[in-house]
Amino acid sequence: MSAPASPSARLLRALAAIEPHEFKAVVLSMLYFLCLFASYSIAKQVRDTFGTVYGMARIQELFTATFLVSLLLAPLYAGLASRVRLSAFLPWVYAVVALTMLAFGAAFAFTPAPPRILVAAYFVWVSTFNLLIISVFWTFMADLFSRNQAKRLFGFVAAGGTAGTILGPAAAIVLARRAGNDGLMLISAAGFIATTVLVRLLAREKQRLLASGEGQRTSLEHGLGGNLLDGFRLLLRSRYLLLLALFLLLMTWISTIVYIQLGELITRAFSSRAARTEAYAMIDLSVNGITVLLQLFGTGRFITRFGVTAGLLINPLIMVFAFLAIAFSPLLLILGGLQVVRRVAEYAVAKPAREMLFTVIDQESRYKAKNVIDTVIYRFGDLSAAWLSTLIHPYGVPGLALLGVVVAVVWFPVAYALGRRYETVRTTEPLGRAALP
Repeated sequence: MSAPASPSARLLRALAAIEPHEFKAVVLSMLYFLCLFASYSIAKQVRDTFGTVYGMARIQELFTATFLVSLLLAPLYAGLASRVRLSAFLPWVYAVVALTMLAFGAAFAFTPAPPRILVAAYFVWVSTFNLLIISVFWTFMADLFSRNQAKRLFGFVAAGGTAGTILGPAAAIVLARRAGNDGLMLISAAGFIATTVLVRLLAREKQRLLASGEGQRTSLEHGLGGNLLDGFRLLLRSRYLLLLALFLLLMTWISTIVYIQLGELITRAFSSRAARTEAYAMIDLSVNGITVLLQLFGTGRFITRFGVTAGLLINPLIMVFAFLAIAFSPLLLILGGLQVVRRVAEYAVAKPAREMLFTVIDQESRYKAKNVIDTVIYRFGDLSAAWLSTLIHPYGVPGLALLGVVVAVVWFPVAYALGRRYETVRTTEPLGRAALP
């Protein structure tokens, strides 16, 4: 006879239909995402401030450099995943990030007036690794939980990351003036070190989850084999993955257009670097406070009730009307509100729904092709949107907003086609490359 469930286990089961054998894996996943996003969110506040220091009028240069670094990093990641046991490889991804943050913290501490090249290097590196570490997290989740589990659990697990993005900006607001940007980098590094420990614990939990009869039937005790360019090859051979890449590309165009608009208005409104960091942190805090409630109480129920397709369609629909509002009223308050609405819809529903799409592909595609989509394709979206925004720049924020309307209109049918293709897959097991054309 099984032991009675603890009050915390009963609460989680009531919130997200979490079964007793899933409890430890879900809690560890939430803590993992919390530490990961808290650490990244602190680094992000500094990165966004350095973007304004470098100059929003030349931000496309940083996006170009970020894309090139991502293009080099993706094959390196695939090569290491091919040769190193996944249970050892995954923690080291975060350990390397922690070491680089320590190095940047020391560099900025000893250079009170950092040269432009150091500011650019920090911006590019954070913009490169942020996609990698989040991609690794969701890859691990798709390799841990089955398709049916993902529908119930991914929204709840995502709440751990959102809680981290509340703690990160809150820490930045409190500590930005006291610790300085270099101090925030060291705090971020400590968080990434804690993340490596949680990854190792969760890798062990995967075996226990498999023993219960659920979860993805894969192992982390091996490398994936293959070569450096497998991620690109797998992507180009699958129409399903190409459609996923197009969905992400359009989503990135939307977010980059908003990011550039917001950066310009914040630069005009605030003269000091600390004040700009606080402004970005306040927006993040507003987004994450709303998002975590929706993820805890609404995401799983929404996806279960309306399906993944509806989750993918929410953002394109919202953005059409939001950009029209910005076109007619290009004010910081309105644009800040747009950023809040867009990111709440993305993080609470669209992001968990998009990550569910990877539960129906094989393990090699999950680690290699997904990484190319989440890093190279995403950064190509940043790069192309930034240069396109430069061409539209003479028309101001209204011109960028109208560009956003066009992108959102194209995004809608792509989201629908992707969702319908996913929902036609009837099996609960991940499919091989040949099964998803």
